[in-house]
Amino acid sequence: MRGVKPKKSLGQHFLKDLEVARRIAETVDAYKGLPILEIGPGMGVLTQFLLETGHDLRVVELDMESVDYLERHFPALAGRIIADDFLQLNLSLFFSEPFCIIGNYPYNISSQIFFKVLDYKEHIPCCSGMLQKEVAERLAAGPGSKTYGILSVLLQAWYDVEYLFTVPPDVFDPPPKVNSGVIRITRNKRVDLGCNEKLFKTVVKTSFNQRRKTLRNSMKPLLGKDFPDYGQTIFDKRPEQLSVEQFVELTCLTDSWLKRTEI
Repeated sequence: MRGVKPKKSLGQHFLKDLEVARRIAETVDAYKGLPILEIGPGMGVLTQFLLETGHDLRVVELDMESVDYLERHFPALAGRIIADDFLQLNLSLFFSEPFCIIGNYPYNISSQIFFKVLDYKEHIPCCSGMLQKEVAERLAAGPGSKTYGILSVLLQAWYDVEYLFTVPPDVFDPPPKVNSGVIRITRNKRVDLGCNEKLFKTVVKTSFNQRRKTLRNSMKPLLGKDFPDYGQTIFDKRPEQLSVEQFVELTCLTDSWLKRTEI
């Protein structure tokens, strides 16, 4: 039977190296008791190993040609293929208990996938998979790194992020123009940030909008020019220098000032 033609519009690069697929599948072995959702299974190179190891597996696939292929080649997936766009799914309709996510993620939506994982952080204890190496490194980067950014902070507030290994372009069809990286994120023990979570996101995004500037300048769109505490040492720093805990501190300062200036 014929395979599936990769579609550029969907960012499809089909993994063809079985050993790499096996290594990615193993990243969720510690969570074998939990259901697994695979994003973008394509022709099932990763799917086959997840099924072999007995995971309670569902897959979500937007490409109907891939859906047809999976239905014909993987009878074990009968009733377990969600033919839809992952980014548009209400995951609560499919899972009533904690579940893990895995996939060979399309480069063009990989960041959006992890933002969605954050929306369901109380239900997703583990998420792993392959994405563009540059993005994978950014998610795992710590304070002080030039690649440390908005998603690094938001993700690391709730998850421990591990960069596991690098995958070269020649194991894909078609080969991408860049290397790929495999990461795993595991829910940490934090249950509360100790600040307004919605404002925390706003503070992180506002500060990184002008990442080359000190917080004294980059936070002015939120704090205004009359904020009285710009003299504190935290405002001498640039956003990429702040840990999650320091962003919490910054959020608390911001929250206190905004409440004082409410009319």
